[in-house]
Amino acid sequence: MKKIICLLSIILFLVGIGATVSAQEKVLLHPVTGKSVAYGGRFSNAKVTVPVVYKTKAREMRGVWVATVKNIDFAQHNSAEEFKRDYLAMVDNLQELNFNAIFFQVRPMNDAFYPSKLNPWSRWMTGKEGKSLENFDPLAFMVAEAHKRNLEFHAWLNPYRVVGSTKQKKSEYLKTLDNKNFAKRNAQLVLALTNKDKSFSLLLNPGEPQVMRHILNTVQEIVQNYPVDAIHFDDYFYPHIKLGNSDLHTFLKYNPRNLSLENWRRANVNSLIYAVKQNISQHNRKSGRKVAFGVSPFGIWANKKDIKPGSLTDGTSSYSRHYADSRAWVKNNWVDYIVPQLYWSFSKDIAAYAALADWWSNLVKGTKVNLYIGQAAYRLGSGDLWHKGELADQLRYNSKLSDIKGSVIYSYRSIFAPLNPIMKEGAFRVLKSYWHTPVPCPPCNNL
Repeated sequence: MKKIICLLSIILFLVGIGATVSAQEKVLLHPVTGKSVAYGGRFSNAKVTVPVVYKTKAREMRGVWVATVKNIDFAQHNSAEEFKRDYLAMVDNLQELNFNAIFFQVRPMNDAFYPSKLNPWSRWMTGKEGKSLENFDPLAFMVAEAHKRNLEFHAWLNPYRVVGSTKQKKSEYLKTLDNKNFAKRNAQLVLALTNKDKSFSLLLNPGEPQVMRHILNTVQEIVQNYPVDAIHFDDYFYPHIKLGNSDLHTFLKYNPRNLSLENWRRANVNSLIYAVKQNISQHNRKSGRKVAFGVSPFGIWANKKDIKPGSLTDGTSSYSRHYADSRAWVKNNWVDYIVPQLYWSFSKDIAAYAALADWWSNLVKGTKVNLYIGQAAYRLGSGDLWHKGELADQLRYNSKLSDIKGSVIYSYRSIFAPLNPIMKEGAFRVLKSYWHTPVPCPPCNNL
């Protein structure tokens, strides 16, 4: 009899545990149909469960991108005092909301938000390329003020972009640049591509060794002169538009391994990522510092239907379109952290958030690379799939995966200057509720 009672007690205990676990999570429902959300969109009908409560980690990345290109998040300024005023308001806002890192775009278009021997002052800083703000060093000021507020400062660079869209032809546009601009001084190293709207996109040719040396020197200039916590690249490598034979002459000139054109382009980007990591690591060894190197690639490495290790998706692939082999960077520990831009909702049919978050989480297992998720706060209110609870659901989903060590939000204005009520409700108020106590950034295991 005692054995039966004991057995019943064990069963009841286990049932109780099961009830507790199920009570801690809920099945996610589609915002329009009310049916359970499909884990992998059209590729998997499994149900998605999300914790009811956000589980704060002892250390987690809470970052935000501040885009300066086109003055998306930071305005042009006529004086150092105006610049200081607006930046101080920004970092004060971040501190109040318990952010712990700012990803500030210091090289938006082959230019600089700091006094550089290699690159001209950014037009997005003053309205005119090459024009400074008196004798003011913005980057020195920004890093110091971020650190006063326990914010890490990640210097965000776009490595190749000269301009994303211009109606002017290459020769005409290059004339408008400051004489210090590398693109103006080396027009033969600039690719000119045609966008869908017939405008032109100009970028430094990734296949040219001189281009890579210039980018490496630019990174070196920053880490040697400023106490930044990280060098950060975004997702613009080879552009989204078709390249055609625009770089054929470079391919024929610099292809000693006789690679295919596609593999050669991937090798060019891989070489840059590897070299940046090696250079920063060497600087760290000499200086005793711990400057990290991180990249924020497009959220889909490759689709499983095309390449077996890929994700349950059917969208644009960074591997084939941008020639960015982000999976290789992680597997080879060529970056200290990776921030895939998962800018899709749980209900996205061809790129479902849950399947992608799990794919990246599984990718970093066994590596030294920290995984943070790039969250699209800017998309809140853009349609039914981006309802006010979407970001909250994503953050709670992230919190149950131990290999996801935080988030970086795109972008600053989506939180502090939201464009619609849903964005305000779904970003600012969610973060204020979830990030109610300050925590430090996680250490990078690869340093």
